[in-house]
Amino acid sequence: MESAHPIRLLVVDDDRKLCRLIQDYLAPMGYAVDAAHTGPEGLDQARSNPYAAVILDVMLPGLDGFELLRQLRRDSNVPVLMLTARGDESDRIVGLELGADDYLPKTFSPRELLARLRAVIRRAAPAAAPCPDAAAPEIAVGPLRINTGARVAVLGDRPLALTALEFDLLASLARARGRVKTRDQLLAEIAERDYEVFDRSIDVHVSALRRKLEDDPRTPRFIRTIRSVGYMLIDPDRERIEPWTPPD
Repeated sequence: MESAHPIRLLVVDDDRKLCRLIQDYLAPMGYAVDAAHTGPEGLDQARSNPYAAVILDVMLPGLDGFELLRQLRRDSNVPVLMLTARGDESDRIVGLELGADDYLPKTFSPRELLARLRAVIRRAAPAAAPCPDAAAPEIAVGPLRINTGARVAVLGDRPLALTALEFDLLASLARARGRVKTRDQLLAEIAERDYEVFDRSIDVHVSALRRKLEDDPRTPRFIRTIRSVGYMLIDPDRERIEPWTPPD
């Protein structure tokens, strides 16, 4: 049944038939889908309208999807679901590094598209009602403060511009600060979907999170890599990490 207030989406793809198929499938589910067929048009629409999410193809005329995403992330954290060529890991990794929230092969089924959209929109949506996290004190790790209720992270006096998935990743590590979180645990907690074996997306999101924390992985202040296991958030005021030296 269609919602009284449809959820607005933007699909940016030069395949007009695919855009119409997405529009026709999602409309009865309560979504109003706009379409753009060139990179510049898509960037302008994404910046000018309050979309709940953007479905973005890589190959676009005028401005490719990667450059569009790079420019969009300068002033917007709107959830972005990237469409990639089937089995092309390089497209997935580049998209995630630039700030995509998730990826989907172009051979997707409509049901999978809907599930992925619901997941990225749910992660990005502020809580509609008080929850245990909203009443809890914020998590402080040295100069880093994380308010899980308001979904705000501040480093010193500087708010961090995090995607929804990056925030969830940071919050998960912060709740377990001082303890190792495996990649599988992190994927299960924040991704809300099944990932491929040897999926590298967590490593890519950790890398992006480190850049925003200005955290050098060789001498980490916040996120320490535990080789072959996962990651651990540390308190820079309590632990001193020796610089990493490559073997001779």
